[in-house]
Amino acid sequence: MASPKKRFGKRIFFSSFFLILLAAAAYYISDYYFRPKFIRYKEFGIDMPVNYSIHGIDVSRYQKDINWEDVRDMQVKKIRIGFAFIKATEGTDMTDSEFRDNMENAKAAGMKRGAYHFFVASRSGKAQAVHYLETVNLQKGDLPPVLDVETANGASVTDLQQRVADWLEIIEKKYKVKPVIYTNIDFYKVFLAGRFDDYPLWVAHYLQKERPRIDRSWLFWQHNDGGHVNGIRSTVDFNVFNGDSTAFQQLLLK
Repeated sequence: MASPKKRFGKRIFFSSFFLILLAAAAYYISDYYFRPKFIRYKEFGIDMPVNYSIHGIDVSRYQKDINWEDVRDMQVKKIRIGFAFIKATEGTDMTDSEFRDNMENAKAAGMKRGAYHFFVASRSGKAQAVHYLETVNLQKGDLPPVLDVETANGASVTDLQQRVADWLEIIEKKYKVKPVIYTNIDFYKVFLAGRFDDYPLWVAHYLQKERPRIDRSWLFWQHNDGGHVNGIRSTVDFNVFNGDSTAFQQLLLK
């Protein structure tokens, strides 16, 4: 006959075992019902500029977990998501918490991917470039590096332009291509026009039907920030590439 001590030990063992099973069941049930791959949308939920053949999105930690296979597979009429820009870094020391997972999982799903840096105009452009290079390892077949510059943070036009130039120069030296500049039309006119006109431009200009209203040439157009795509629970920014598939392939890193 088992002693009270042994019976007590068995009860503790089976209670612990039951709690472990319960926790595991809760995890798998939660995973089954709430993973992003079960998000489904009939439409993108926005007006899509249909005169472009290559569409894409850009994401950061705010989109949380992403099922990139679902992003890749979604198709509405003839439109599919063909590329994604992923936030990598910000300022001199911040790395997006979802960056590495997004880069790895997007590549595994066969998505063309790129990595962008959110520029803090009050900080050293050189230090921000170093932070980007320490974090990002773009590879053959990836999109060019991107500098997202859209706020002045109190910096003068002269200081902002010099810090932007420092970042671009260091990154261009590393990757042997001109980085893409992302900004909105008004910011470009006030802070960047005239000095960076020979850099490829990714312009944000929402709720336009055919193209952004900007005089200079542009490479990408962020036309909406409220779209939906399978595999992402929240809204997401939508973009188009200003060119055909041949031009897109030529843009990728060699």
